[in-house]
Amino acid sequence: MEIKAIKIDVPEGSNIILGQTHFIKTAEDLYEIIATTVPQAKFGIAFTEASGPCLIRTEGNDAGLIDVCVKNLQEIGAGHVFCIVLKDAFPINVLNAVKNCPEVCSIYCATSKPVEVVIAASGHGRGILGVIDGFSPKGVETASDKTHRKDFLRKIGYKL
Repeated sequence: MEIKAIKIDVPEGSNIILGQTHFIKTAEDLYEIIATTVPQAKFGIAFTEASGPCLIRTEGNDAGLIDVCVKNLQEIGAGHVFCIVLKDAFPINVLNAVKNCPEVCSIYCATSKPVEVVIAASGHGRGILGVIDGFSPKGVETASDKTHRKDFLRKIGYKL
């Protein structure tokens, strides 16, 4: 068995949600979730089938973001994986609805940071072991850092 890390594309100004799912209707259901939760969002969705024709199924309202999703899933090469790339929305806006989608099994990450997907490859195929999301911690927040965090959340309207 071979284990390797694959860097995936997270375009500047966008966020990515990567997860595991299990059924062909995933792409359409995820489209409906995003389009009805954040109507102004630009997004692409791709899903890898793991049986039958084993195609990468796509949906979305932005051809460039759909292409990024397809490229990412081609690099990963595992079945039953979905990729969503969002612009003009954040994962926090759609994540609970995505997790509640009946086909979604798990979420590996939801981020705008650099991502590497750790995969295992065998004679049978590939599978995701986990992700490396962003960077390692550099320390523990100080009182000043805590004040900055709280001020920032209020500035962007996520807290009163």
